[in-house]
Amino acid sequence: MNIQWFPGHMAKTRRLLAENLKLVDVVIELLDARIPASSKNPEIDRIVKNKPRLVVLNKSDLADSKVSEQWADWYKRRGIPVIFADSVRGTGLNTLIKQLKHLMRERFERDRQKGRRFRTIRTMVVGIPNVGKSTFINKIAGRAVAATGDRPGVTRGKQWIRLHPEVDLLDTPGILWPRFDDRDTALNLAFTGAIRDEILDVEQLAAALAEKLAAEYPELFFRRYKLKDADGLSGHELLEAAARNRGCILAGGAIDMKRIADTVLDEFRGGKIGAITLERPVWDEAGDADGGPETGGRDSDGQDDAGRETDG
Repeated sequence: MNIQWFPGHMAKTRRLLAENLKLVDVVIELLDARIPASSKNPEIDRIVKNKPRLVVLNKSDLADSKVSEQWADWYKRRGIPVIFADSVRGTGLNTLIKQLKHLMRERFERDRQKGRRFRTIRTMVVGIPNVGKSTFINKIAGRAVAATGDRPGVTRGKQWIRLHPEVDLLDTPGILWPRFDDRDTALNLAFTGAIRDEILDVEQLAAALAEKLAAEYPELFFRRYKLKDADGLSGHELLEAAARNRGCILAGGAIDMKRIADTVLDEFRGGKIGAITLERPVWDEAGDADGGPETGGRDSDGQDDAGRETDG
């Protein structure tokens, strides 16, 4: 499956982030807890550099809690503050302000010694499309201050938001990298809805997801679709078997592959199949944190194949 998507506004957004970084104290980076590596945009590291950063693994309610514990350990060993959150219910967000203050403690102490008055912490939230940024912002603010939607690309401009009496936040659009040179990264983003279904072959995508779930979470997948003796079946064969059990049959007895493909993708994204994480952290031979979100075969130079900047 060839997945290529880099809308013109993405390059402009990258420049917007770089231009406004000097206005903020802390960067809040939202990742999808189901795909912490694939949902991390390597552009963020290049742009943010040494700016204080807090990682929020969002949609943690949809992720495998045992694997989330592994990711928590991975980030701890790298000295990166991280919280796991469910922005819809607000779970885990109660520690956000505390973490921001902790990151700013040295700056506050320097200001106090110079006799400067307290000011709000200025933050910026960044993340790829459909990672739940707007829902996260609205839940923290306690009101609808950011546009929300279940489709990527809802947020298109920037806006300052009073997130908390002690925190101001600069909201920004989500950004993806120009090309996906790593097939697994592209598929993981497509599985979770970070890429619009309209530009994909949904049946191929659902078949790839079915194969992955059958291999990594067979008990959950087989139980959801009442599958037996499914070992060794291809993704399309798994979809066909699931379609028969779900009654996704067209007139004349043909299988409605579009319907079962949409069903599998929707039920995975909604957590109906179960709590699933598609990626695990990478450790080196000594057991230390290695690789992970910073690695992968993604080309993020902002250029097309001819070396021209892809600005739409």
